Amino acid sequence: MTPRLKRIRKVVNPPLIKGFKPYGSDLKNQKVEPVYLLYEEYEALRLCDYDGYNHHHASIVMGISRPTYTRIYASAREKIARAFVEGRQITIEGGKVYFDSDWYQCKQCLCHFNNPERMIKVERCPLCGSRQVEGFNWNDTQKNIEM
Repeated sequence: MTPRLKRIRKVVNPPLIKGFKPYGSDLKNQKVEPVYLLYEEYEALRLCDYDGYNHHHASIVMGISRPTYTRIYASAREKIARAFVEGRQITIEGGKVYFDSDWYQCKQCLCHFNNPERMIKVERCPLCGSRQVEGFNWNDTQKNIEM
């Protein structure tokens, strides 16, 4: 029997950072594999612990069932605890997700930015002001990460 297909989870925005690195004198010589926190796990933590949603409301925001949300949230907390206790780096990447708004990339400064105001056309990069802006698809990036 084949397992059910995994439903794509909605993430409002990608994280501002790509991860965290521990520091300290005892950690310099260790070569420990990082802990990989998936985008949906990051989003679950953000919704509950940062935005203050309960599991039911957070599951609605992500477009998944409440039990699925609870499993994702528990996995995220377990991974972060492991990283803290074992002194591992946390890397945020991967997962079956889609982002809630249109995204763009500036060809000049290479920054990524979104456009929550869908009615207003994006003409300039908000960071450097360049007009060399093109649409960007995070899902294409995800496919490259998963392969």
